[in-house]
Amino acid sequence: MGYTTKAQGTDCGAVLLLAHGAGAPADSPFMEQLANAIASRGITVVRLEFPYMKRRREDGRKRPPDRAEKLLASFRDAIARLRDELGPDAPLFIGGKSMGGRMASLLAAEDEDRGAFSGALCFGYPFHPPGKVDKWRVEHFARLWCPVCVVQGTRDPFGKPDELADRLGDAVPFALHWLQGGNHDFLPLKASGLSQGDLIDEAAEVAAAFIHKSL
Repeated sequence: MGYTTKAQGTDCGAVLLLAHGAGAPADSPFMEQLANAIASRGITVVRLEFPYMKRRREDGRKRPPDRAEKLLASFRDAIARLRDELGPDAPLFIGGKSMGGRMASLLAAEDEDRGAFSGALCFGYPFHPPGKVDKWRVEHFARLWCPVCVVQGTRDPFGKPDELADRLGDAVPFALHWLQGGNHDFLPLKASGLSQGDLIDEAAEVAAAFIHKSL
């Protein structure tokens, strides 16, 4: 199902169901690099593509994402199909880039999804629309029933360190790792001497450690 990148090296047996962001498909360069980097650390990655993006791929017409309810239903369907394939005891994690990560975190806060997976990962979480720090998307984090990890660039206009500190203080209900100098796509400043690939590798290392700790 979807785009599957098999675990390389020592396979820990875990599978990560990874959803794309609002504007780019499951096989975008970012998603390809992230999936490969996580798979190289012993975790199989299955990339989920939402129906609206599949329609865009078929007819070439740009369209906005579906409403959250439809996205969540697609995510749940993919989880159920993976569960049928992997078995009830296989370590399954979910996550996504930006919007995909937000959908994963919403499932991690819903009682009806309790026990369906072991944890959630958010890569570049959209804490608020750029420039609109009065419109936060964090209320559901108070209801998390499983471990959640957020990997965020320090230059991400959807949520920077000082903004999160002002809003959440020390009461951050999820694991949080900052990628120094990274923007929403984990692109660092040239002066840093780092590349996007370097930060994606760092994000993959954090994700792998989170998954191994949750096993």
